Amino acid sequence: MSVSETYSHGHSESVLRSHRWRTAANSAAYLLPHLRPSHRLLDVGAGAGTITVDLAARLHRGSVVALDDAEAAVTATAELAVQRGLTNLTVLQGSAYDLGPAGSGFDVVHAHQVLQHLADPVRALRAMAAACAPGGLVAVRDADYAAMTWFPESPELCRWLELYQAVARANGGEPDAGRRLRSWALAAGLHDVQSSASAWCFATPTDLGWWTETWADRLTSSAFGRQGIALGLSDAEELAALAAAWRAWGRQPDAWFSILHAEVLARP
Repeated sequence: MSVSETYSHGHSESVLRSHRWRTAANSAAYLLPHLRPSHRLLDVGAGAGTITVDLAARLHRGSVVALDDAEAAVTATAELAVQRGLTNLTVLQGSAYDLGPAGSGFDVVHAHQVLQHLADPVRALRAMAAACAPGGLVAVRDADYAAMTWFPESPELCRWLELYQAVARANGGEPDAGRRLRSWALAAGLHDVQSSASAWCFATPTDLGWWTETWADRLTSSAFGRQGIALGLSDAEELAALAAAWRAWGRQPDAWFSILHAEVLARP
């Protein structure tokens, strides 16, 4: 990332634990029908690597390069590749704006929940397009925080959302990236832009327990909470109260939470 950006979540265990839940099936279903076993794929912003290794397993006659600018993410992805016994996956540390070290000529260049954290997502999309082979495919998916919805209503969750959006924008990102993906792709000069949307839904006691604990932990033990304090947007007392509210909200028998994601498939 550039000097004008700060990753709002950080890479604490509370963050990586939530990211490990992500799979190709629940986070890249829009892309899977377009993959061939022999494809070469570049995964930009691989994070914890769980989506990446799923993609590498599918491309068993091809290869995958995973790129992330955070050392913790690079280490996590490399360790997961070893655990899965994958020999077709290379992991590199680098910027979404400069994909040169990863090579070029990729059949697919993919990024999940990356553009929302970048100060210049259009520039990153141009870099992704440049890394594609002729006729290659750019695939991006991002959440839209303002489109998150839940029930029962909670003023504390509304305050959490307000705080997250403020921190993310202060860090140079755009938390409501989902609705902007198509516009960014067109601004980047991409062609044949296909848009879709899908959602994560948490409604069972198990899913809600995991999801609410994830955000309770992030409020008190991740970079997000610390940044909120440093930026003067919150304080430790409020963060602790919001964490408690998350846990209490998730214990309600009728609790329901949904996250809308936008998706784009496009050609260079």
